[in-house]
Amino acid sequence: MAEALRSRVHIAAGVLRRADGHVALVRKRGTSAFIQPGGKIEPGETALAALKRELREELGLSLGDDEAVPLGRFSAPAVNEPGAVVVADVFLVDTTAELLPDAEIEEVIWIDPSAPGDVPLAPLTRDWILPAL
Repeated sequence: MAEALRSRVHIAAGVLRRADGHVALVRKRGTSAFIQPGGKIEPGETALAALKRELREELGLSLGDDEAVPLGRFSAPAVNEPGAVVVADVFLVDTTAELLPDAEIEEVIWIDPSAPGDVPLAPLTRDWILPAL
């Protein structure tokens, strides 16, 4: 019942994967946890359109419609918005592009999803997305 009272943040997130299986995570300026790149879905915008917009703004990555494969919808406590729950439409994107942090993104790293090490991860990334890979 308590979760019903929590605010929900609907986002589109990308699992950007290289040929070696490593995936990109980003850290926003002023935060410590790493998350999937992506962001909030604007009113009237599809999840795919939001993902494409956010990847272009945050990492300089341009995607065609056929380059993102839906992985599913996942939900977890929002790491950067206390008391909120993030609901993420997640897409897999295989890429060879160089990712350049821009906008609010401070850092980009590549990790092995089966052995992320001691990287501080958002609950959505740690509990749902990496295990799904």
